[in-house]
Amino acid sequence: MAKVLISDKMNPLAAEIFKEKGVEVDVITGLSPEELLKIIPEYDGLAVRSSTKVTPEILDAAKKLKVIGRAGIGVDNIDVAAATKKGVVVMNTPFGNSITTAEHAIAMMFSLAREIPQANASTHAGKWEKSKFMGVELTGKTLGVIGCGNIGAIAAARGLGLKMRVIAFDPFLTPERAKELGVEKVELDELYARADFITIHVPKNEHTLHMINAEALAKMKDGIRIINCARGGIIVEDDLKAALESGKVAGAALDVFEKEPAEDNVLFGLENVICTPHLGASTTEAQVNVAVQVAEQMGDFLVNGAVTNALNMAPISAEDAPKLTPYLTLAAQLGAFAGQISENAITKVEVEYQGHVTNLNTRPISDTLFAAILKTFRSEINVVNVRNMLKDMKVSVIESATDECEEFLTAIELTIHTEQNTRSVTGTLFAGKEPRIVDIEGVPIEAPITDHMLFIRNEDSPGLIGGIGTILADADINIADFRLGRKNGGGQAVALIAIDGMLSDDVYQKVKALPQVRLAKSLSFV
Repeated sequence: MAKVLISDKMNPLAAEIFKEKGVEVDVITGLSPEELLKIIPEYDGLAVRSSTKVTPEILDAAKKLKVIGRAGIGVDNIDVAAATKKGVVVMNTPFGNSITTAEHAIAMMFSLAREIPQANASTHAGKWEKSKFMGVELTGKTLGVIGCGNIGAIAAARGLGLKMRVIAFDPFLTPERAKELGVEKVELDELYARADFITIHVPKNEHTLHMINAEALAKMKDGIRIINCARGGIIVEDDLKAALESGKVAGAALDVFEKEPAEDNVLFGLENVICTPHLGASTTEAQVNVAVQVAEQMGDFLVNGAVTNALNMAPISAEDAPKLTPYLTLAAQLGAFAGQISENAITKVEVEYQGHVTNLNTRPISDTLFAAILKTFRSEINVVNVRNMLKDMKVSVIESATDECEEFLTAIELTIHTEQNTRSVTGTLFAGKEPRIVDIEGVPIEAPITDHMLFIRNEDSPGLIGGIGTILADADINIADFRLGRKNGGGQAVALIAIDGMLSDDVYQKVKALPQVRLAKSLSFV
């Protein structure tokens, strides 16, 4: 039974869902890094919010860990690159708090427009400064949305509902999607020049870090008002302070800061700055949503192999998982076979999907195939980190698909290019579920894969079967299955022999020494 640790405070429904799915769960919050380091080796899954820091040291200690689930969107507290290298899936819940965060941004915009926090504090102090707080209307103003994903799209919709003109910058926003949302897609400099209010909804990464700096602020309208409920570090806080003090920026509403907890900040104390302590996702509904979603996603992954909202792995829906399972088995077998018969450094891998398999999500199949190939050489590789490993190893990848499949309803053809030669193998599913190898380097053959096998490329001449049979019999090794294939009589031929156990080196050398044998490989699929 898989075991999960919930290490941050989370709605109790999360633990209940894990249990309902047949996953053992421990809820231990407030752990120090040293305490987490001691207990993490016993867990298959780790569910966190923002308090737990998942560092490379934690990942090194987490020998069984398969998945980390973040109840929320941001994964600043998780070293995703280190997790990927270790083969650990990292999931988040991008939809659970989208409405809550967008609503908080809109609330901040209203507060900026009417100076509500400042007026509230003044009135509580008994000052009644009615003439001091002269606000602006939102109707007819231009709202610039930077980042029009889940949260940004909701914020845009709310802006349109307030009768604002909404313009949006997002490199991934298509014209069709912009039209559907009712927003005008613009470039970033144009957004800066036209917007009366700017709301930020992008992740923090190498492209967005410090994107709102002195240069960007100078391009904005005088009197711009800026809202950031995304991530701290997107705005250069010293540059924003200077713009606020000069009057270039009329006001800023910030829910996030470069250093959190923000117990001290250069923007604190400025009258035209509104601050909240990272409350974007802080509603009862959002916390229930993200807790439920992270438990459902992690549980489905650990129990059924379904992959949802993973940041470092291709998605596999719960519906697709059973359909993909036989193909994943076939891919693992083809990859392991090809990897074990490849004697030189791999330079290129080609995979072609044929027939029925093209109707499925083939990305997980490819990842399984590639991982099985490379595990022959590097045991730490799995479906999570294989794409990065291929890139690091300078192995090029070509994936293609065709509806045509000449002899079978479905097939996967794998070709491996090495520094010295090219190897190919094709597999199919019999009865839609039984993996079979049906071609090796252009030689037709039909063979199931078993735990231990002997692969031979040989001259098609008499004596091979008898010679192999004698050697294996003398070594007391039973032959479970013997499959032969050839292109033409007297030409190139191959044999796949299922045996009960691994060959010792001396027996292997005797097989290689047979006069008909050109290549022999002892294979293991355990």
